Amino acid sequence: MSLLVSRRLPDSVMAEAEARFTVTCRTVTTPMDHAECVAALRDHDLILPTLGDAFRAPAFAEVPEPRAKLLANFGVGYNHIDVTAARAAGLAVTNTPGAVTDATADIALTLILMTARRAGEGERMLRAGQWTGWHPTQMLGMHVSGRTMAIIGMGRIGQAIARRCHFGFGCKILYANRSPKSVDFPATQLPMAEALAAADIVVLATPGGAETHHLMGAPEFAAMQPHAIFVNISRGDVVDEAALITALAQNQIAGAGLDVFEFEPAVPQALIDMENVTLLPHLGTAALEVREDMGRMALANCIAFAEGRALPNPV
Repeated sequence: MSLLVSRRLPDSVMAEAEARFTVTCRTVTTPMDHAECVAALRDHDLILPTLGDAFRAPAFAEVPEPRAKLLANFGVGYNHIDVTAARAAGLAVTNTPGAVTDATADIALTLILMTARRAGEGERMLRAGQWTGWHPTQMLGMHVSGRTMAIIGMGRIGQAIARRCHFGFGCKILYANRSPKSVDFPATQLPMAEALAAADIVVLATPGGAETHHLMGAPEFAAMQPHAIFVNISRGDVVDEAALITALAQNQIAGAGLDVFEFEPAVPQALIDMENVTLLPHLGTAALEVREDMGRMALANCIAFAEGRALPNPV
């Protein structure tokens, strides 16, 4: 069977794929555009998409009877795929849950600590030769231990973040979620507005997609406390980026830590210019072992499909 890999995966995963399928791998690192997605649906049996590949309704509409029968997405998030349109065209869709949980939670902690303790700002000052030495009131930030944290979206990743913050830093955990969660640490479910208003640190950990588009906008940032910081490790378009910039500029919130952006890879100059904002280039799962696990999980879905078995991770 013919397998298209949209962007090269770690060598060990590519070797496993090539041992099992006739593999075509794009040589660029940019997402697939509409024309490439149309060609992929027409020319391959299986497709292993990655973040941002434009498998939206127009692509499926252009290929009424696609050769492809599976989109084995590399990643837990699949908001770049119109799942309804894919199914209507006869394609199954899978993802890679679980493999990304700990690595993404670790990046959330990185952003929390960097933003609260002004680590990025401090490093820039030092590298610029502007550090004049320690003194008692230099670069005072927020002490994270014992703070109240609101997790917006209490799925696997949200729970992993909450667990780290509760057991590691003694944080009080609040969360907003569509349904209650049974967890192994104290956590209180609240309506989103109440959770935002009560928190010192807000972490956004929801899936992307139409239902969560601009979930965090001007009213939500206005509900937060002026000393609070905001962290996003979900998807960029879950946040109204213009509203976030306004909230930061008007001191409605104290800072932000961002691993994802509404129009990435474009990052607004306003955010780049703000010293109280930590910016990372979508590093959530960027560890070799994690990317290998993700690749093997996506590949396992391809192999199951080829062998006529139930898909391990259907969406």
